Amino acid sequence: MAKKTKGYFPSQVVSDAEKASYDYGLSIARAIEDEWFGKQSNRHSINQAAFHKLRLYARGEQSIQKYKDELSINGDLSYLNLDWKPVPIIPKFVDIVVNGIAERTYDVKAYSQDPYGVDKRTNFMTSVLRDMNTKEINDHVMDSFGINLYENDPDSLPETTEELELHMQLNYKQSIEVAEEQALNVLLKGNKYDQTLKRTYYDLAVLGIGCVKNSFNTSEGVTVKYVDPTNLVYSYTESPYFDDIYYVGEVKDITINELKKEFPKLTNEDLENIENKPHKNSFGNRYGARAEAENNDSNVIQVLYFNYKTYNNNVYKIKKLSNGMSKAIVKDDKFNPKIDSTTPFEKLSNSVEVLYEGASIVGTKTLLKWELAKNMMRPKSDYTKVKMNYSIVAPRIYKGKVESLVGRVTGFADMIQLTHLKLQQVLSRMVPDGVYLDADGLSEVDLGNGTNYNPQEALNMFFQTGSVIGRSFTGDGDMNPGKVPIQEITTSGGQAKLQSLIQTYNYYLQMIRDVTGLNEARDASTPDKDALVGIQKIAAANSNTATRHILQGGIFLTEELAECLSLRISDIIEYSPTKEAFIQQIGSHNVGTLEDIKNLHLHDFGIFIELAPDEEEKAMLENNIQQALSKNNIELEDAIDVREIKNLKLANQLLKLRRQKKIAFDQQMAERNIQVQAQANAQAQQVAAQAEVQKNQAITQQKAQLEHVEAQLEAQKMQAEAMLKKDLMNHEFQINMRLKQMELDTLKAKETNKEDRKDERTRIQASQQSELIDQRKNNKPPKAFESAGNDILSGSIDTGMFEPR
Repeated sequence: MAKKTKGYFPSQVVSDAEKASYDYGLSIARAIEDEWFGKQSNRHSINQAAFHKLRLYARGEQSIQKYKDELSINGDLSYLNLDWKPVPIIPKFVDIVVNGIAERTYDVKAYSQDPYGVDKRTNFMTSVLRDMNTKEINDHVMDSFGINLYENDPDSLPETTEELELHMQLNYKQSIEVAEEQALNVLLKGNKYDQTLKRTYYDLAVLGIGCVKNSFNTSEGVTVKYVDPTNLVYSYTESPYFDDIYYVGEVKDITINELKKEFPKLTNEDLENIENKPHKNSFGNRYGARAEAENNDSNVIQVLYFNYKTYNNNVYKIKKLSNGMSKAIVKDDKFNPKIDSTTPFEKLSNSVEVLYEGASIVGTKTLLKWELAKNMMRPKSDYTKVKMNYSIVAPRIYKGKVESLVGRVTGFADMIQLTHLKLQQVLSRMVPDGVYLDADGLSEVDLGNGTNYNPQEALNMFFQTGSVIGRSFTGDGDMNPGKVPIQEITTSGGQAKLQSLIQTYNYYLQMIRDVTGLNEARDASTPDKDALVGIQKIAAANSNTATRHILQGGIFLTEELAECLSLRISDIIEYSPTKEAFIQQIGSHNVGTLEDIKNLHLHDFGIFIELAPDEEEKAMLENNIQQALSKNNIELEDAIDVREIKNLKLANQLLKLRRQKKIAFDQQMAERNIQVQAQANAQAQQVAAQAEVQKNQAITQQKAQLEHVEAQLEAQKMQAEAMLKKDLMNHEFQINMRLKQMELDTLKAKETNKEDRKDERTRIQASQQSELIDQRKNNKPPKAFESAGNDILSGSIDTGMFEPR
């Protein structure tokens, strides 16, 4: 048996071989049982009872015995006929918190932080900066010589360093990072982690603690399972993240057949001994109908599964060879030779954390499993550390005690239930309003129609008509004290009690809201009609803030689990025989990432969770978008890009960047429009001047053409006139020629006949002389046949010179 320390657990300052022994593992199992199930501490029973109580309150099914004890008199409830069913107040608030938080979507982001990934990112950023700084030169070379000197797409280059930083966060993604994210998402989806996370959120709200477990086996691969905090065991811690625990485990109820499948080395004799040993309920208590059934079921046993963190010594013997080289030989931690100057070797050693996995049957000395864990999850940043299979978070832990949202309000829920029972009591003891009837007063009344005025007739008249007949004086003439024979009896005491109890009920309901922070703006109550919308939004935001630790606890579990899965993926791809099947399972979604997935084990990734904004944050972002759109500071495409970003900070940065670029672009366009307008005006003026010049040229040309035509017409006119005058002169010449010829002929005829007809001539001459005398007497010149004045053309040419000679 291993040597124990001052506490429950055996010493860790032993050899590695002793730590791996069966006895050491059994000592660890017994120490955990003593701490959690022993009669002195019994931490498991205390946690189990407390968690069971909280879960009953969260379901509205808490025990009603305390309420009966409060209202009974010496244990007697015979006079109380009440509905003891608890008022389900707390379930409403739990559902509001859990369902509201579970609706928040998230993305798992992987960041390559190994030297190769960092160098690749740095080189890309340097390349982009180089293109940004040489943009003008590159553009000039492209325009002048048609040579592209850009290393990246010039259309998508950032313009400022701020835009470059945003580009690196939003758009830059290495293919190996995409492959890692895809692998993580496939594992989470395949293990239905969304359902597990909802159960964990419920535990965080109800119990104040949540836990998930990841493991690996060759048959199922990587598994993610929900762990009930009621079954958890762990070393003492005050850290909300349980990062300083050295052992952790869980107790599970397992049937004999499941035990045989999980541990096939157990023989039938071993199983029979396990079944017959009084192990059931040796420690602690279990609750519920199943627990009652299991008390009589020998096929169900309690098995404790646990992880134990310790350290191993890696020892090497460095032997010096004759050729000057050295050889490292692995030794155990007991290797401790005496080394001096003559020793041809030296010893090297280092200590690393290791994880042992164990399983034992609670209440017995039967150890089912104790071995060094396979595929231990070691962060690549520090290979000496190891991660456990369990991821646990308790946001409000103090001195090892866990506090929850439901635990804060159980007292107020009890007071609400008592108030509800008191209301039932008051209602059951309240009586309706009645009437007082004075029979003596009725006897003095005579209706005068022979009928009897008895109490029944009086009541009928009163209830049907509201009227009553009475007499002021008796038959003897005395004053009648019963002159109003019927009077109403009002019982108002119960109303005051009811109002007081209702006020008490509302008081404790408001106390629950005040303690949890779940105000009317969040718990689906009718808001105050006088409250402004902005005030309601502020109230809802404050309520979300009050329960944010639950959301952050769930995010931590998801991030821690993703880191563990990332390390398991690396080990599977490097060592596991299921490597090819795992790669095909992931790569089936994207064949292009197959080659990258095969190299995942060569990289170290930082994992973080990108949480989608809630409705209030989305409303604020949408308000910013709408304001920018209304002022035409961004385009619709910019709004769509901003809405697709889940990180609210990056979304607002992108909105600011797009707004600045749009304003700068609008200013540039305005300046360009002014320049274009000025150019257009100058061009218009130039065109107008050119048009005026062309107009004047056309007018001048038209005038020249007109003058030319007029000159041609004038020349043609003169030519025609000349031709006409020529013809006229020719005609006149012909006529004159003929006249001259006729005169010559006449003279010739005269000369010829002069001699022959002398007498005739004398007579003719005498006749002519008498004619001349007569003409002279009448002052008439001789008749001329020339066309005087018509011989001159338009100009200075006189055709009279062409008279016949």
